[in-house]
Amino acid sequence: MSTSTDLPAVTVLGLGPMGRALAGAFLDGGLRTTVWNRTPGRDRALLERGAAGAASAADAVAASDLTVVCVVNYDASDAVLRDPSVTDALKGRTVVNLTADTPDRARDTASWAEAHGIRYLDGAIMTPTTTIGTPAAVFLHSGPEDLYQEHRPVLDVLGGTHTHLGEDIGRAAAYDVALLDIFWTASAGYAHALAMARAEGIAARELAPFAQGIAAILPPLFEQWANEADDGTFSGEDNPITSAVSSMAHIVQASEAHGIDASVMRAAEGQARRVIGLGHGTDGFMRVMELLGRR
Repeated sequence: MSTSTDLPAVTVLGLGPMGRALAGAFLDGGLRTTVWNRTPGRDRALLERGAAGAASAADAVAASDLTVVCVVNYDASDAVLRDPSVTDALKGRTVVNLTADTPDRARDTASWAEAHGIRYLDGAIMTPTTTIGTPAAVFLHSGPEDLYQEHRPVLDVLGGTHTHLGEDIGRAAAYDVALLDIFWTASAGYAHALAMARAEGIAARELAPFAQGIAAILPPLFEQWANEADDGTFSGEDNPITSAVSSMAHIVQASEAHGIDASVMRAAEGQARRVIGLGHGTDGFMRVMELLGRR
């Protein structure tokens, strides 16, 4: 395919499923795209579509003013970026790191980048590979506002919504871990529910429509609970935590009767009982948040 020299060039480091999706979106947008991956061979389809390959990571970053990194974690990204040859090639250039890790790791890498004359933005991708390049994609960014705005035209090629969360470089990662906490906790709960249902002779497909009904209840509750958390109200008028504990105990009993591990629900029940023990039995379940936040 042809690319426009009027648009900036971009390099993508890391060609796992998400990295390939990012590079593909850049190619679809007409950008001059250079790709590199530690494991050879993953660039074949991208090269056939018009991407430029690079013999080394240093060569790859030298090809563009902007490098987008998407690997498994910051151990992997640091191993690439902090290679002396790559560090030298990056001086004066910009890195947008879309690798997932903790806020502290993002801040540490940003400090390293500043010390080596590398401009740095951190980010998070909150939607799956199939959304990249479509309106459904969701990207979060943090770091210097002017640097974000400078590279926004290239980032916009990835589609979807892009939100700059502030100058604190760790803020995107903080959102990422908090939001993925919701996702994986819910996923673990669903897996447990399917195991319990199967033990009672209920197929997963039979339960799924009703599970979607439970999921539909949550969005307004998320908003209500967020307001309660910020206001410190934790109303239990509709469902006090004493009632929640009763439901949790039923789940534990039913699952353990079938020999199903109930450790996740036992942990939640234990937290709720501690809140009751502190005198908050008439409050709602979100009072647990304060318990979890105690040092």
